[in-house]
Amino acid sequence: MPEEPTENISGGDDGSVAAAFEAGDAGTRAEAVVDELGGLYWQKTYGGKDAFESLVRTILSQNTSDVASQPAHDALMERYGAERNDADAADDAGAEDDGDGTDGRDLAAALASAEQSELAETISSAGLYNQKSEMIIGAAERICEEYGGREGFDEFVRTEDPSEVRETLLDVHGVGPKTADCVLLFAGGRDGVFPVDTHVHRIARRMGLAPADADHETVREHLEADVPGEKCGFGHTAMIQFGREYCTARRPACLDGPEACPLYDLCDRVGVDEVGESVVDPAEAAELAGE
Repeated sequence: MPEEPTENISGGDDGSVAAAFEAGDAGTRAEAVVDELGGLYWQKTYGGKDAFESLVRTILSQNTSDVASQPAHDALMERYGAERNDADAADDAGAEDDGDGTDGRDLAAALASAEQSELAETISSAGLYNQKSEMIIGAAERICEEYGGREGFDEFVRTEDPSEVRETLLDVHGVGPKTADCVLLFAGGRDGVFPVDTHVHRIARRMGLAPADADHETVREHLEADVPGEKCGFGHTAMIQFGREYCTARRPACLDGPEACPLYDLCDRVGVDEVGESVVDPAEAAELAGE
């Protein structure tokens, strides 16, 4: 499961069961936007993903596309996953074979003892593989040291206060706000968490849901304040899908006319010149308007 799914499927204890989306009466424009997205895409249960694997996935996805990061994740899991069927597993880091062809280690332990050059080669399709391999090994070492491995970290993410979990995650080298929020959302299933990626950052400012010059953290604060907690996770994945299908960076659907965008009436179109058919970043548009 890519942390930014092509479709709005975040999974859960049973990722195959769809949940009906009930819009209700929106109290803010941001909530109205999410409710409209609920009419376009379907909603599924959040949470249920392994916290450490979610962390690894999101690190792999940094500064790259799902098309590139997914093969890297699959290769990593095949080589280091606890359930991998590796004839040489018993030789890795002195581990003992448990009799079923695996080495019995969890993913965090396996990655904590991984050779960086080998891991870098394994995840090379994700780009920036030297940096990412260093981040992943460092995170794995810390998680093994502080939580005893994958299961202890997963318990921490699921049960502790979200603000404490977020602060702890942000203290891990290579983990930024979006990565921390994705772990909270997809592993912890926490309400009130609205991760901000490039799509969400662009759309929220273009629509006028956050200031035109807002950074990622400011956009997150506005969305989490204006969207009910139980709708934040769905809003995140639905807005990403909307950004890919309608509100793209270079040519949003509104340039083809009001009828081309289902959220046209809820959008300020900051930085979009429908007459001239040109688009600039909302921050640039705000700067030009102030001159």
